[in-house]
Amino acid sequence: MAITMTMERRTMDVISKLEAIVGSKHVLTGDAQTRRFRQGLRYGGGEVLAVVRPGRLLEMWRVLQVCHAANMVIICQAANTGLTGGSTPIAEGYDRPVVLINTMRLTRLELLDQGQQVLSQPGVTLDQLERRLKPLGREPHSVIGSSCIGASITGGICNNSGGSLIQRGPAYTQYALFARIDEQGRLELVNHLGIDLGEDPERILQQLDAGHIDPALVHHVPGQMASDREYADHVRDISSPVPARFNADPRRLYEASGSAGKIAVFALRLDTFAADQVTQVFYIGANDPAVLEDLRRHILSNFRALPIAGEYMHRSGYDLARKYGKDLFLYIRKAGTDKVPLAFALKSRFDALTEKLGLGRSLSDRLLQALADRLPAHLPPRLEDMRDRYAHHLLLKMGDEGIEEARAYLHAILPTAQAGFIECDAEEASAAFLNRFAIGNAANRYRAVHQDTVEDIVALDVALPRNTYDWFEVLPTELAEEIEFTMYCGHFFCHVMHQEYLVKKGRDCDAVKQRLLAMLEARGARYPAEHNFGHLYHAGPEVEQFYRRLDPTNSFNPGIGLTSTRQHWGQSCCPAHAASEHSKTAC
Repeated sequence: MAITMTMERRTMDVISKLEAIVGSKHVLTGDAQTRRFRQGLRYGGGEVLAVVRPGRLLEMWRVLQVCHAANMVIICQAANTGLTGGSTPIAEGYDRPVVLINTMRLTRLELLDQGQQVLSQPGVTLDQLERRLKPLGREPHSVIGSSCIGASITGGICNNSGGSLIQRGPAYTQYALFARIDEQGRLELVNHLGIDLGEDPERILQQLDAGHIDPALVHHVPGQMASDREYADHVRDISSPVPARFNADPRRLYEASGSAGKIAVFALRLDTFAADQVTQVFYIGANDPAVLEDLRRHILSNFRALPIAGEYMHRSGYDLARKYGKDLFLYIRKAGTDKVPLAFALKSRFDALTEKLGLGRSLSDRLLQALADRLPAHLPPRLEDMRDRYAHHLLLKMGDEGIEEARAYLHAILPTAQAGFIECDAEEASAAFLNRFAIGNAANRYRAVHQDTVEDIVALDVALPRNTYDWFEVLPTELAEEIEFTMYCGHFFCHVMHQEYLVKKGRDCDAVKQRLLAMLEARGARYPAEHNFGHLYHAGPEVEQFYRRLDPTNSFNPGIGLTSTRQHWGQSCCPAHAASEHSKTAC
């Protein structure tokens, strides 16, 4: 009883201190208030002591100080748009209470060098950055897909997001300001932004909160990058047995980049990119996947200009998004991408209410789908015709001088009896890409609506070797019989594939997943490719060592990559206490 009361007093003291820092309105407790932060798009749902939403970087630092002093698990979260549960607590729990810090109120964005670079706080979204850069004729690392669901810049960097833009590669920077807990258990602020802001943490953060960075303080460190400047050459090597990009690639694990929440990121400095003045989307269809692979190899090997994007989807993905992503498609068209996070937040609150009333968590999906089914067809007729004629679809987006290069090549090889293409007008191009990027949420909707026939989703995010020719997966009959619906899409020129399997009711999802992964490993694939390990994939030894170096006490986001959830990685606090029963319990 005394221990319980002591713990209650301790937690109440922590909550009181957090409220004093950010205000009681921004310290959320209880299952209903915290649900949309604890539950990701597909996974999550563990318990938290509190969700804290700081409004300034200085507040975030002071929140970290309180959590560190109280020996809390710290999970930093931005937009919570991930698909592998990487920024939500696990249901199995931890050996310490959890405080989740949501950074979406931290939205200051500074332009550096006339917009050639930006300095971003952790709550800045891709959509916000895209809008800020557009008048300057520049773009962020990713403008398709992630921006549609309100993803944050920092989430992309920390989670190795690949993005769909071929010339820009995975989200990456070596310039970051972050907090970590060192080997001696001390909380420290590390300034590797290349900006002279002094040594005192509070003074550094106050300057960034105020904004308007003096250009004289900004330095370009020789050899240091704010984007993956090597990727455009790297992806062209179609003879390599190594995938173009994947999460465990040691080329792109550096402090905040690939950190997966093992540090607390306060600010990032990133390159921006000149926007193409003119673009053209070619919609290519084929019934033989080899046609698309030959096209990929020719373009990467011979074109002077790399494509802007090359997005693949199988007919099954087209159909899935057309039916179960229709309401999201139409909502984005009507309200814009910046309103998508609000829609997801309202849906989460509704789901929390229906759960509390015993109506389950899928009522909102069933109601939305019933509405969508009654709405008229929304995709342009020529896209529907391509869907009917071809099983494999490639959305090839070219810019400026690359347009005529692609046009001449496509006219030289197509049409054939098994393949063809159209040049999309602006409406068709927009609809094609939006339908492609509605696929991920459409799979969630299918699962929710068909709970009587679907056990769950096995979602794989894989990178095939650059030299793979037979890239399209054909499942063995006995494995295919375990699955109700299979969907394939991906970033084709990078050979990054998103493969989703809706497993039949009553079947063993984990067994299906292991068989699928064994097949992929036999083909030389690496996984995950860009969604981070989350709580679904094992981080290999090299990645785990990276996590351990960043977070030696295992205080930030424990268990990521299916690693240890225990303090100090399950080891004693220090050699002197190795035999201590107290240390075994505490650590």
